[in-house]
Amino acid sequence: MSASPQSHPPAFVIRPLTEADLPAARVLWTHAEGVELAEGDSEPELAAYLRRNPGASQVAFAGSRLVGAVLAGHDGRRGFVYHLAVASAARSHGLGRELVSRALAALKAQGVRRVLLLVARDNAGGRAFWVRSGWAPLEFAEPMGIDL
Repeated sequence: MSASPQSHPPAFVIRPLTEADLPAARVLWTHAEGVELAEGDSEPELAAYLRRNPGASQVAFAGSRLVGAVLAGHDGRRGFVYHLAVASAARSHGLGRELVSRALAALKAQGVRRVLLLVARDNAGGRAFWVRSGWAPLEFAEPMGIDL
């Protein structure tokens, strides 16, 4: 009797997101439930953000296919995490947590001590992910914005 083959998680390569990765990352973000690209998320604007925040944003590849991405940076004082997405076929391997962990480590190395993010009110899955990962809602604050 032969032993049944064990299922091994796929091998991922994780590294900082570069400008060359932006087209594939934007496709992933566009198709990810709960992630919304909006004003400020054009390829040239995201490239400028990466130049201002080198090494903070992260991507994951399975072979040559981009399967995860997170956009992260800071304003010199507070860190921000945007657009975390993992392709459905690459989920349940801790990839989202690892991408965020590496982004937070990069921000911490740059002197950032507090990081913020926004989760859409109707994104229950995203909200649950962030709470499981140790993030807490800021009961004393509500996000606000203005389009210029």
